Amino acid sequence: MGNGWHEWPLMVFTVLGQCVVGAFIVLAIALLTHRSVEEHRRIHLSMFFLWVLMAVAFIASVLHLGSPLRAFNSLNRLGASPLSNEIGSGSLFFALGGIYWLLAIINKMPRALGKIWLVITMLAGVGFVYAMCRVYEISTVPTWDNVYTAFHFGLTVLIGGPVLGYLLLRGANISGCGLRLLPAISLIALVVSMAVVVMQSAGLADINSSVQAASTLIPQYGTLSAWRLVLIVLGLGCWYCPLILRKRPALASMILAFVLVFVGELIGRAIFYGLHMTVGMAVSG
Repeated sequence: MGNGWHEWPLMVFTVLGQCVVGAFIVLAIALLTHRSVEEHRRIHLSMFFLWVLMAVAFIASVLHLGSPLRAFNSLNRLGASPLSNEIGSGSLFFALGGIYWLLAIINKMPRALGKIWLVITMLAGVGFVYAMCRVYEISTVPTWDNVYTAFHFGLTVLIGGPVLGYLLLRGANISGCGLRLLPAISLIALVVSMAVVVMQSAGLADINSSVQAASTLIPQYGTLSAWRLVLIVLGLGCWYCPLILRKRPALASMILAFVLVFVGELIGRAIFYGLHMTVGMAVSG
């Protein structure tokens, strides 16, 4: 019993990776709309930080391995192993996005090709998140092998992605009516996430083995969930309050918003890893 803090490399990798995917989709949609050459240049410059965060996520994933020098061995069973598919799809998303960014920065990316490349990279990002979900669809771990895993991972994309995307667009001094949808997306995703947490906590009572009950895996489940909610609400508050006052959120306010949301999602991911439970001798429920 306890929590999943010991899995902090995987927590950072999954949460940060999912936030980057969501933010890239936001920036890609902004680039696909009709904007000036100067706005495109500023968006591309701000996109640099996405790949820095993605690099941090992959470094964290390598730290999870028993021997980081053998990291490339994780790709040995590409197509057959969910873990290999996760690393492979993540690497593909990283490579596609990074190459696009580099070519765009040096003005070697044709406009028409760039639009196609952005769409393909967005699809690669969605595939990356899907591959993450598949890693945890393990029949011997009933607390993970359910629909809630996909909900948690997908909702992180929808909660953290818009916050990070808006932050980068704010840093690039990009405005537009479309940006007003982003706060609503994060808020709706948070409400859905709260409902998922309640339903999952109720379902834990029905999962138990001959030696363990899922409901006892994390004694602080309620407290940790409450802290997660508080941090995310505070983060979204840093974003919403200026908008309610009809002001543009300051860059510092958006940085704080993302940090709070990111930490909140880390707590949620700690709960997820803390719920690891093997079947044992029997599973009922």
